[in-house]
Amino acid sequence: MAQFEAAALAGHGNVNGRGLQNRWIQLAIGVVCMGLVANLQYGWTLFVSPMDAKHHWGTSAIQVAFSIFIVTETWLVPLEGWLVDKFGPRPVVAGGAICAGLAWVMNAYATTLPELYAAAVIAGIGAGGVYGTCVGNALKWFPDKRGLAAGLTAAGFGAGSAITVIPIANMIQSSGYEKAFLTFGILQGVCIFVLALLLVKPKAPKGAVAAKAVLTNPVEFSPGQMVKTPVFWLIYVSFVAVAAGGIMATAQLGPIAKDFGFASMPVTMLGMTLPLLTMTLSIDNMCNGFTRPLCGFLSDRFGRENTMFVIFIGEGLALLGLMQMGHNPYWFMFFAALTFLFWGEIFSIFPALCADTFGSKFAAANAGTLYTAKGTAAMVVPLASLLSAYGGWGAVFSVAAVVTIAAGISAKVFLAPMRRRFITGHAEAVRVSDAAFLAGMSPRQGD
Repeated sequence: MAQFEAAALAGHGNVNGRGLQNRWIQLAIGVVCMGLVANLQYGWTLFVSPMDAKHHWGTSAIQVAFSIFIVTETWLVPLEGWLVDKFGPRPVVAGGAICAGLAWVMNAYATTLPELYAAAVIAGIGAGGVYGTCVGNALKWFPDKRGLAAGLTAAGFGAGSAITVIPIANMIQSSGYEKAFLTFGILQGVCIFVLALLLVKPKAPKGAVAAKAVLTNPVEFSPGQMVKTPVFWLIYVSFVAVAAGGIMATAQLGPIAKDFGFASMPVTMLGMTLPLLTMTLSIDNMCNGFTRPLCGFLSDRFGRENTMFVIFIGEGLALLGLMQMGHNPYWFMFFAALTFLFWGEIFSIFPALCADTFGSKFAAANAGTLYTAKGTAAMVVPLASLLSAYGGWGAVFSVAAVVTIAAGISAKVFLAPMRRRFITGHAEAVRVSDAAFLAGMSPRQGD
C-alpha cells in the first residue's frame, strides 16, 4: 500500500519543512495545546468537594456538569473536525481557547447549578475544538507515523494535568476554588489562543510513506461515506468496548479506595508524601500519557491490530489483578497504574487506524466521528454503580475485564481480516482505474 500513499503525497513539500511548516514544530504546538486544555476534564475532580462545601448542591448534582461536559466535548468533535478540514486548525483552536477560558471564569462566579451546567457546555465545546483539531492535525502531518504522532498529541491531554494538579490543589486550599478557576481559566485560555495563531493548515509531506506494517487506503472517504461501511462500525464497537471497560474501572478508583479504607493513607514515593489516592491518580495520569505515544509507535512498527490484541488483553488482566489483589494498598496502586497504562492507548491507536482505513483528506472529521465512541462508552458508566451494589467491586472488574479481553481477541480474529479486505479491494480498484487512464481510457469513478 505504501506506493499509493507515496503517490498521493507527491508535490506537497519535504518531510521536514522550515519554520512553522516543520511538522515536528506543528506537532509540538498541538501537544502543548492539549496539555493546557486537559484540566477541563482531569482537574475537575479537585473542585467538586469545595463547590459542594460552599453551595451544598450535592456531589451528584455537581457531577451532572461533568457528564454534560463529556457529552458536549465528545459529540461535537465531528463538527469541529469538519471545520478543521474546511478552514484549517487556527480558527478552530482559537475558538476553543476562548471557550475553555470563558468556561472556567464562569465556574468561578457560578452561584446556581444552571450556571454551572451552562459553563460545562462551553467547556465541552472548547475542549472538543482543541482535542479534535490537534489530533486531526497530527494525522495529516504524519501519514508515515500516524500512531506515534496521534499518541504524542493525545499524551498531552492524558498527562498535561499531572503537571498542574498540585498547583491547582494548593491554590484551592490557600485561596479558594473560585480563585483557582479564575486564574487557571484565564492562563490556559490565553496560552492556547496564542499557540493557535502558530498553527498552519497541514500539507502531507512528500516522501512520507506509511510504515510497512500498516495498511493504508488510497481512497479518501468523507464522514458520510465512512459511516456507511461495516468496517467502521466494527472499529466503533471495539472503541466503545475498550473505552467503557476502562472508564467503568478508572472512574470508580476513588470510591473503591475509600471503601477499602486506605484512600487517605500517607504514601511516600520519590521524596514526596501524599495521600494514597492522590499519589495513585498522579501515577495513573503519567501512565495514561506515557502509553499513548509508546503504543502508537508500536502500532506503526508491528501493525494496529497486533498491538490492540496484546494491549487490550493486558488491560483485562490488569483489571483482574485489581479485583484479586486490590485490597492491598500497594497492589492497588500497581494494578491501577497498569490499567491506565493499557487503557490510554486507545486515544492514539484508534485515530491512526481510522486514518489508515479511510484516508487523510477528511482525517479530522473522521477521527472526530469515531471519537464519539468515548461519549457512547461514558453512558454505560452508571452500570458500574449498579454492578457494585449487587455484586461488589469484583463484579465491576470482572465485566470490564471480559469486555476488554473480548475486544482484543476480536481485533485479531475479526477486525484485521475485514479491514485488509476493505483496503486491498479499494487499492485494486484504484490500480485498475489508473491503468485504464494511462492506456487512454476513461478512468473509473471511485465510490
